[in-house]
Amino acid sequence: MSETQPLPLPPNFNPDTFMLARQEEGKTYHAPRLAAEFANDLLANGTREDVDLAEKVLDAMLACQETREGDPHLGNFLWEREDEVVEDLNAVQFCLFQLVPLMINYGDALSAGLQDRVRQSIRLGLEEVRRIDVHFRYTNIVVKDITNTCLGGELLGDEAFVDRGYEKFRAWMDFTTRNGCAYEFNSPNYANVAMRVLYRLGELVQHGPTRIGARMMCARIGLSAALHIHPPTGRWAGPFSRAYRHALFCQMPPEIDGFREYIETGILPAWLSDALDYRPETFFLSETADSENGVGISTYHSPSFALGVSSQELRSQTNRFITGQSSVFIAHHKTDTDQTGVIYSRYVLDDHWLGSFRSTPARSNDQILFEEGQCHNVQDGSRAIVLYSPKDLGAMAPRRSAKAVVCWHDRGLVDEIWVGNEKVENLPFDVPEGAAVGVAIGPVLFAIRPLARTDLGRDAPLRLVEYDTHLFLELYNYLGPSKTFWEQGHPGSFYQGKPRCGFYAEMAERSDYADVQSFVRVVAGGDLKDDAAPPVTYDAGRTRPWSVEYARDGETLGIEIDLLAWDLQRRWTHKGVLGWPALESPLARQSSTGEIAVGDTRLICGRQPAWLFACSQIDRYVAAFYGVEPEPLTLTVPEGEVHVEAMGTGTVIWDKGDVAIEAVQCEGVEITGGRVVSCITAEEVA
Repeated sequence: MSETQPLPLPPNFNPDTFMLARQEEGKTYHAPRLAAEFANDLLANGTREDVDLAEKVLDAMLACQETREGDPHLGNFLWEREDEVVEDLNAVQFCLFQLVPLMINYGDALSAGLQDRVRQSIRLGLEEVRRIDVHFRYTNIVVKDITNTCLGGELLGDEAFVDRGYEKFRAWMDFTTRNGCAYEFNSPNYANVAMRVLYRLGELVQHGPTRIGARMMCARIGLSAALHIHPPTGRWAGPFSRAYRHALFCQMPPEIDGFREYIETGILPAWLSDALDYRPETFFLSETADSENGVGISTYHSPSFALGVSSQELRSQTNRFITGQSSVFIAHHKTDTDQTGVIYSRYVLDDHWLGSFRSTPARSNDQILFEEGQCHNVQDGSRAIVLYSPKDLGAMAPRRSAKAVVCWHDRGLVDEIWVGNEKVENLPFDVPEGAAVGVAIGPVLFAIRPLARTDLGRDAPLRLVEYDTHLFLELYNYLGPSKTFWEQGHPGSFYQGKPRCGFYAEMAERSDYADVQSFVRVVAGGDLKDDAAPPVTYDAGRTRPWSVEYARDGETLGIEIDLLAWDLQRRWTHKGVLGWPALESPLARQSSTGEIAVGDTRLICGRQPAWLFACSQIDRYVAAFYGVEPEPLTLTVPEGEVHVEAMGTGTVIWDKGDVAIEAVQCEGVEITGGRVVSCITAEEVA
C-alpha cells in the first residue's frame, strides 16, 4: 500500500453511484469508461482508502456491461449508465482500454472475487471485440481493438485472443504501410489517440515483433503529424480526415505544444523534434491514405500560412452523427495578432451550418459542422482546384438550398476584399460570374476564381456575405422554394450527372505583391479551362467528363472527373499525371520501390514498404523497413554507411555516427564511419 494521502475526489464524483457524473440539458449522465479511468487513478495512488473506493467504482462500472445471453452485443458496455441498450459499439474498446492495463498494473491489489469478475468482464468484452472486428480503415478504433486484444489475451493467457491480436496488428500495419499514412489521415484528435494507444501497446505487449511494430507505427503517425505542424503558427495544418470544432478553429493551445510534450514523455521518439526544428520554411508534402480508391492529402507550408487539400472527403465515416468532420480544403495563417486565422470550405444543404447535435445520446453538445457534399481536389504548392457536388440531393427529402461555401472564420481579421478591380466596402456583395475574388488578411493573400456552376433553379447566387463573425463566399447550385430533385436520383431514369460547383484557389505571402489588386490581377490573368461534356441520361457504361485546368507562368494544375459516377479520372500538373505517393517531402519519403533518397541520404532495401527521414543539419537519419521477410538493407548517409545482411521489420537510427537498430531480425551488421550503440531484436525486446 502507498503511504501517500488518498486521492482527492473530483468535484463531479457522485457518492450515490460511485461514478463520475455530468449534467447536460437538465439530465445527469455517468460514463462507464470514465469510471474505469478513475479506478485506474485510484489504484495508482494506492492507499487503502483508494483501493476500497476503486472496488466500489469498478463494481458500478461493471454493472454497465451487457451480460444477458442472446443480446447481439453481449460483452459491450453502455456508453452512459442511463442508456437502455448498447448503441455506440466503440464503448467496449474504451472500457477495455482502461480495464486491461488496470489488471496488468494493479490487479493484485483487488480482492480475489473482484479480480475474477473483472477478468470475466474482459473476456466477454474481447469476444464482442472479435465479433465486431472493426475494419482497418477506422484507425483510432482498430488500434484499440489490437491493443485490447493483445494485452487482454496475454493477461488471460488465452491463445485464441493473443493470436488474433498479433495477426490483426500485422495485417493493419501491412494495410497502412502499403498505402502510406493511416487511413484516418491527419486528424488532430484521432492521430493523438492512435499514438497514445500504440505507445501503450509498445510498452506492455509481451510479443517482440508486435512491440517493435507498434513503436514503428507510432513513430510513422508521429512523422506525419510533425510534417503537418506549421511552426510559425504552432498549428496542425490540414487537410483533416476528422477534426472537432475546437481543433478546426484553433480554440485550444497550439498543437505544437502537445506534440513536444509527447516527445518529452517518450510517447514519440526524440528525433521527431528535428522535423519541427530543422526544416525549410517553404515546402510541399504529399501522402496517400488509400491508393486503390484515390484518397490522398497534400499540404503546402509557407512562412505565414499552410494550405492543405485532400483528394476527396473521408468516406468511411458514414454515421451522420459523427462529430469529427472532414476538412478537405483548409488554410491556417498568421495574423497581425497572436491569433491564428482559418479558411476552409464546406458543402451545405438547407443552411445546416452551425448547430447543436449529439454524436450519440448524452454526448457533448458541441457545435459542429456537417460536410454534406462530395469532392475531388488537386493541389500543387499554394494552388488548388476544388470540385464539389451535393451528396444526398437526390434523396426524397425536399431541399431549399444547396451551396459550396468558402469561409474566413473570423471576419474581423479581414483587411480588404476585392472582386475584380472593385474594392468591396459593404456586404452582402453579388460576385459577377467569372470574376476573381481577393482577400487580404495580415501577412497573407487569398484569391478564388469560381468555376461554372449548375443552376438547379433560377439565378443561383454567387455572393459574399457576413454571417455572425464569419465571411462567406457562397457558390449556390440552388436557392428557392423547398423541393425534391428527381433529376438527382441515381441511379434513376432522369439522372444526367451531378451538378457542378467548385473553385480555383491560390494563396501568397503579402510581401510578394505590391497590393491586393496586383495579386487578384495576376490570378485572374491565368488561363482557366472549365469544360464539361453535354448532359446525357445515365446508362451503364456512359461517362460525362468534367475537366478543369489552370495555367500560368509555365505551371499547370488540372483535374478531370466523371460527372455521372462522380469518379476521379486523372489529376495532373506541368510535370505530368499525378500518382499516389506514400510520402513525399524534402525531409522524408516512403515507398515500396526498394530504393529511397532524401537529399544525399539513400536507403536500399527489399521491395517492401519503407521510409527514410533525413536531417543532415545535425547528422541524424532514420530508416524504417516493414518487410514481412528479412532483406538486405543499406543506409548510406554523408558521414558513412550501415549495411545489414538480413533485416526484418525495424528501424535504423544514425545519430552523429552512433547507430541504434531495433528489428524483428537483424543479422550481419557492418558500419562505416560510425559505431553500433545498440542492436535489439524481437527476442531481446520481448
